[in-house]
Amino acid sequence: MRTLPTEMIRLLSSFVPLFSKRVWPHVQVLLIGAILAPGKRTVSSALHAMGLSQEERFHRYHRVLSRASWSSREVSRVLLGLLVEMFVPEGDPLVVGIDETLERRYGKKIAAKGVYRDPVRSTHEHFVKSRGLRWVCAMLLVEIPWAARVWALPFLSALAPSERYAAKRGKRHKKITEWAWQLLLEVRRWYPEREIVAVADGAYASLKLLDRCRSLSKPVTFVTRLRLDAALYEPAPVRRPGQIGRPRLKGERLPNLSVVAEAANTVWKLATIANWYGERERTVEVASETAVWYSTGLPAVPLRWVLVRDPRGEFKTQALLCTDLDAKPELIISWFVRRWQMEVTFQEVRRHLGFETQRQWSEPAVRRTTPALLGLFSLVTLFAHDRMTQAAGDFRQAAWYRKTRPTFADVLALVRKELWANETFCGSLRDTETVKVPRAFVERLTEAVCYAA
Repeated sequence: MRTLPTEMIRLLSSFVPLFSKRVWPHVQVLLIGAILAPGKRTVSSALHAMGLSQEERFHRYHRVLSRASWSSREVSRVLLGLLVEMFVPEGDPLVVGIDETLERRYGKKIAAKGVYRDPVRSTHEHFVKSRGLRWVCAMLLVEIPWAARVWALPFLSALAPSERYAAKRGKRHKKITEWAWQLLLEVRRWYPEREIVAVADGAYASLKLLDRCRSLSKPVTFVTRLRLDAALYEPAPVRRPGQIGRPRLKGERLPNLSVVAEAANTVWKLATIANWYGERERTVEVASETAVWYSTGLPAVPLRWVLVRDPRGEFKTQALLCTDLDAKPELIISWFVRRWQMEVTFQEVRRHLGFETQRQWSEPAVRRTTPALLGLFSLVTLFAHDRMTQAAGDFRQAAWYRKTRPTFADVLALVRKELWANETFCGSLRDTETVKVPRAFVERLTEAVCYAA
């Protein structure tokens, strides 16, 4: 294996105990090859990028994904540890985003594929279905200092097959809310004492999931959307001494939030939210109270609801919920707006890391490759952190597009440049074929190739 830059060796050393001595060199080749390869992220394209297209034992690299014995869950644990150590100061909560994405895959041998709503191609008026694999992903939502905004860094993903797939195999079907619960429970086991805040969209507004999160010995705070017609109640009245019968779960019914939003006596307060869906700041009107959300046959969950209204009238009034009754409304909104960065990450992984271009069909390889590509987004961010901090504001610009913050394309280009600048990665001609070119030309050419790849 070629020698890597010092910073990469330091970060990758944390993963060494998770692989055998035989497998680890192949893992490094596939990792660096996936970073350097343009286009598709197949094993063969990674070997081409590493100059191993003539390797006769290429099947060994395929077996890293399909047969080798290693735990992707343990890899996720180590990756999260590195992210927390670098980006989350001690005492700050771990804000974890939960969302699902569709990997469009075809082929008879991919058993777990199903037909799902395509969130990228669908709109409110137009419903589009696509065939593929559905993944529920957990991402750390943190503010990156040199990017001056929040990034969503993937660290743990789970394949969520369809109900038909489970029925064919005689297994119980798990909804995406159950997969989300298992991911959050895993994070809680890894960090039993840290404050954890889970952020998700309205698909995860499940009473069972909310009750599970708040019932832990160290509860996980959950923030998500709330329907304006949700059945909200006052807290159950205090039980009288000697009172018989089953304890009450709720009190009197409260008006729907749609009614509260239109009521004249609702008290609205102005709040300024930073990093509002890509904007720097946004002033909104906020109303908030506590209540109990209940539906027949399901747990009763105390929560704090937050109504968000736009003074400019550019979006409809929305409702959020938080299982932490003491959380301030402004903080709840700031947690929730971070969720949008997960959509940005999904797009960046598709555009720059070859998501949906892999071609494995065996069950272990399918379950390992996609989480690895998602985790590669976070790993590349870790690789570039020190250099991006030192070169703040020094990134590629265009005359027709002036950007004030670096993007993942700049980060990936910087990591590629670091690898190609390393003496073991830059190829050389024989002494008799030495050609001298100006340094400035070489630097411009290297920069262009880094972005083009």
